[in-house]
Formats: sequence, structure tokens, C-alpha cells
Amino acid sequence: MADVLVYLYAVGGAELAESVAPGLTGVDGAPVRVVVDGRVGAVVSTVDPLHFGEDALQRNLEDLTWLAETARAHHAVVDAVSQRHPVAPLRMATVYLDDDNVRALLRRKNTAFTAVLDRIRGRREWGVKAFARGQPDVEPDRGAGDADLGPGAAYLLRKRTARERSARAQQNVEDAAAELHETSSAVAVASHLYPPQDPQLSGRQEHMVLNAAYLVGETDAAAFLDTVQTWYSPHIDHEVTGPWVPYSFATLEES
Repeated sequence: MADVLVYLYAVGGAELAESVAPGLTGVDGAPVRVVVDGRVGAVVSTVDPLHFGEDALQRNLEDLTWLAETARAHHAVVDAVSQRHPVAPLRMATVYLDDDNVRALLRRKNTAFTAVLDRIRGRREWGVKAFARGQPDVEPDRGAGDADLGPGAAYLLRKRTARERSARAQQNVEDAAAELHETSSAVAVASHLYPPQDPQLSGRQEHMVLNAAYLVGETDAAAFLDTVQTWYSPHIDHEVTGPWVPYSFATLEES
């Protein structure tokens, strides 16, 4: 087993080597540094194989407490370095044997890394979530024509009317969510749709109908916020979060 391993957080330009704040630490409290190859650099730290070796990782990835702590440390480093320069985050717990292997990665994927960094330069990520407005449960209306029908036929007619009303309400919600996404995308460089979150993750009991991320130029942020926050529909509520490191548009899976 190697004496140490190298943990990767993100890839950026070579200038990262001179701009990482002194004293910045990452997972396991390890000091953060930068490994450079040509015009790109990787934000890394040295970690203990007892925690990040292959067998240890398999055990730790099943430990929710370890996962949460490592994720917080990982994202804190990415956020800190992204304040000065664009960086493309790598997947949590990406580990290499040594600095030479990291340089080989940078050399092998130089074109892809450079393209991603160019795409996110001067841009941030914003999130938009939308939720269906609750509709009260209403008994089917008794229409004026019910009196001309037998009890069974009148009941079936009311049930059918209620189903049609519910279907229209659902269609209104879906149309509103689509319109909100189209409106948001019009003032963004790119967008990414995610599956709706369940209430435990969203923190809301209403059904989520839009869960999207938008890549927005820093100079366009005010226009994006004004457009999205003033948009209105009687069928859905929505919220905006950000700005964030553009994870949805920059994450690089090592290979």
C-alpha cells in the first residue's frame, strides 16, 4: 500500500497554483495545494490510504456520517477556490496514487478540461424549483341536469366531471412549469433539468414540478433574477437559489 494518496477536488487554470489561499484545508484537515501540468492545474491534498484506499473507501461510502463530513469538506474547497478562478469540480472521493498520475490525467484530458473551463468562465449557476399549488378536494358539483338522470347515472356524470377537472388542473400545472423553464432558459447560457425531489429533500409537501439549474453570466445575473422572480402563474409557486459554483455544467468525471 502507498504511504500517501492524492485526493482531487477540481481542475482549473495553472494560475490556481498562485491563488489558493494559504491555510486552506480539505478532507481530513489536509492542506490544499495545486498540481500543474502545462496550462491546467488540479486542486489536491495528500490523504491517508487508511481512509481513502480502495478497501477503506468501500467501507466509508456506506457510512452516512463520513459521507456528509467528506462532502462538506470537498465542497468547501471547491467553493473557496472558485471565488478567484473558474474551476471544474471532480467527483467526491476521486483519488490518485501520486502527483505524477495527476499530471498524466491533466495531460490526457487537457482539451476537455480547457473546453469546460472556457464554458463556465465568468458564469455562475442558479437553481429554480417550482411546486404545484395545492387544490382543495371538492365534491363533484351537482349539475342542473342531474335531476333528469337516475341516481347512478348522475353519480357517474359527476365523477367524470371531477376527473376532467383534475386533468385540466394537472395540465395547467405542467404547462406553467414548462413556461417557467422556457422563460428562465431564455436569459441563461445553458440549462439542466433534474428529476423532482421528494418532500424529504425539498422540505415542502407540495408536489415539485420543476427542478432545474441554469448557467448565467455574472453580468446577466440581475436580469435573470428579475425575469424569474417576477414571473407569475396561478398554478405553481417557485423559488430561486444561488449563485453557486456551476456544478451542473462543469463536473468532470475522471476516467
